[in-house]
Amino acid sequence: MPVCTCKQGNDYILQLQFLIKMKLTNILYAIMGTACITLSACDPVDEADRLIYVKPAEVKRCVLLEEYTGQRCVNCPNAAAVIEQLKEQYGDNAVIAVGIHGGPLAVYPTDKVTGLRTATGDEYFAAAGSPDLPAGRIGRRGETCTRDLWQSAVYEYIQETTPLSLEVTCSYDEEGRKADIGITALGIEKAAGKLQIWLVEDGITAMQLMPDGKPNSEYVHNHVFRAAVNGTWGEDFGVAEGETKTVVRTAGIETAWKPENMSVVAFVYNDNGVIQATKCRMVQ
Repeated sequence: MPVCTCKQGNDYILQLQFLIKMKLTNILYAIMGTACITLSACDPVDEADRLIYVKPAEVKRCVLLEEYTGQRCVNCPNAAAVIEQLKEQYGDNAVIAVGIHGGPLAVYPTDKVTGLRTATGDEYFAAAGSPDLPAGRIGRRGETCTRDLWQSAVYEYIQETTPLSLEVTCSYDEEGRKADIGITALGIEKAAGKLQIWLVEDGITAMQLMPDGKPNSEYVHNHVFRAAVNGTWGEDFGVAEGETKTVVRTAGIETAWKPENMSVVAFVYNDNGVIQATKCRMVQ
């Protein structure tokens, strides 16, 4: 059986004392460090230095694509397919398409026909120069263009930054059939123009003439313009750099519309085009 000598016992006791001393020293240093941090955090700060504005990072543009279309336009289904490709490529919230039914190839609703033409859509169609359908306008820059140019136009537009961050929220009241819409803007830089709020609807089954000239009564129309919430051309709007501004509006929902398929589209535009656009589902 091994025997522990006095020297070995003393060495063991010294090692144990050393380890305890080192442990206590580390704890003391930790306490002192915490106290220093606490005291530093509690140092008085001048009121003017407490809130320092930091300019946000660059914000990419979302693209508003106004699609001028009509149910009697035989080439419009092909244009709708191009839009679906763009949305798949860039994302549904990056490419915000709105199908505006207006002009002679659009169809007004009747008791027997599900038409998607609106008086406001006719105004937009006329303001766009009454183009041959299908036609699209990218970010309200320049004139409308044919579908073969949409890809390149969207690509160029989406690479740009914007001086405005824009967010939209919506709360739907089922009993009252109304939507409370909130728009919040943050000025990355100073920005001014018009704020426009639209209602659009997906999944509408209605007649459409197809490329072969035959009507398809089971055609599904998406991103259909339904109404302008705050007037045909919107309302004056602007923010300074670093300023946050919120606008709240209420929209009535007609009985023929399905809120679960609807979205709110909001954008700010001026003479140079759309500054920023955004959208959200009406029913989350």
